[in-house]
Amino acid sequence: MSRELPQSSAGHLWIGWEEYHRAIEELAALVHASGWKFDQILCLARGGLRPGDVLSRLFDVPLAILSTSSYRADAGTVQGELDIGSAVTMARGSLGGRVLLVDDLVDSGVTLRRVQQHLEQTEAAIIEIRSAVIWYKQCSVLKPDFYLHYLPDNPWIHQPFEQYDGLRADQLVAWMKKGRTEGPGEAG
Repeated sequence: MSRELPQSSAGHLWIGWEEYHRAIEELAALVHASGWKFDQILCLARGGLRPGDVLSRLFDVPLAILSTSSYRADAGTVQGELDIGSAVTMARGSLGGRVLLVDDLVDSGVTLRRVQQHLEQTEAAIIEIRSAVIWYKQCSVLKPDFYLHYLPDNPWIHQPFEQYDGLRADQLVAWMKKGRTEGPGEAG
């Protein structure tokens, strides 16, 4: 299931699934090449879930999740007030040691900065926090420790999973019943 993506421009960067997965792998290689050893990964949900999961598997370290939300209006395209979840979710143990904080991108930098401050205030067992993202925009107030792509034009990044933002389960079921071969939102 592939679709033709619009042409990227200074204002819009269009990413397909293959490119997205490759970027996560390249980010992992970049972190590995640094030689920095960490004990856990904390990913920011929702954008950091996929990168955090893959990095957790590749580095064989536990994955923790912290929910954050600021892009809620207009199918996730308008930033509002930042909400940080009240608890870090982990299968076992607690957050501590050296932590790699993972998200998909740093846009304004407010989320990453506020989460780091929040962790420093609430998680006394953390020794060190470093951040890793795929995309780092020039407009960010914070430079991540690891990033794959620096974006000086601050484009809106259209990630492949955005096709689900305006789709509801009943619409997906109707689409599937039609026996379509392309994915939701694709031409055909």
